[in-house]
Amino acid sequence: MDAGFEAHLRVGGETVDERDAALLRAVAAEGSLNAAASTLGRSYSRAHARIGDLEDEAGPLVERRRGGTEGGGSRLTDAARELLAEFDRLQAALAGTAATERLVLDGRVAERNGDLVTVETDAGTVRALGLTDADDVRVAFRSDAVTLHDPERAPGGGETSARNRFRGEVVGVDRGDGTALVRIDVGATDPLAVRVTETSLETLGLEPDTDVVASFKATATRATAAPGADGSVE
Repeated sequence: MDAGFEAHLRVGGETVDERDAALLRAVAAEGSLNAAASTLGRSYSRAHARIGDLEDEAGPLVERRRGGTEGGGSRLTDAARELLAEFDRLQAALAGTAATERLVLDGRVAERNGDLVTVETDAGTVRALGLTDADDVRVAFRSDAVTLHDPERAPGGGETSARNRFRGEVVGVDRGDGTALVRIDVGATDPLAVRVTETSLETLGLEPDTDVVASFKATATRATAAPGADGSVE
């Protein structure tokens, strides 16, 4: 389970990640792009090029000042501060759900239909909201978006809006106070972990080695660029 799912903010044709946010914060703190790059252990040329790429999509982000009574250096523009604020809000939203189990799958886009993409993964075909133009993607969904079914009574694909369906085998049940965390092998590297009530646990007869069907909506699933797939430098 990937608990370190990172924030990625799409700005035009570029994706702003934590490395970009750290660079902008360092410019604000150091008052110089050169000093910011040095503080972060990056080359000035790459930092300068990255700022240029972001500015092509977001407009001026770093105001460069020549020497004078106040000395030279760089400072963030209002647009850069607004961009950082938006990134921080996104990061905070993700942090607020960090305690929720989620499954992350690597895959490749097989089809696009508007905002929806069809992705082939090791666990099977997944339909998701596409947040990137990259073909190599990482799809993720939270366990609280998953519904479990008895395989013999699971609704057909046309009977529910939850078009994503994995058939798997229960590999573990961790009981808690009124709830249980059910771990299911769906063919991915990590098991799918779903929290259910004790009533659902008993009704579905969920215990190790039993089969179960997990369904979830495409609109609850996000496809983002796999690391390095958007052309960014790691």
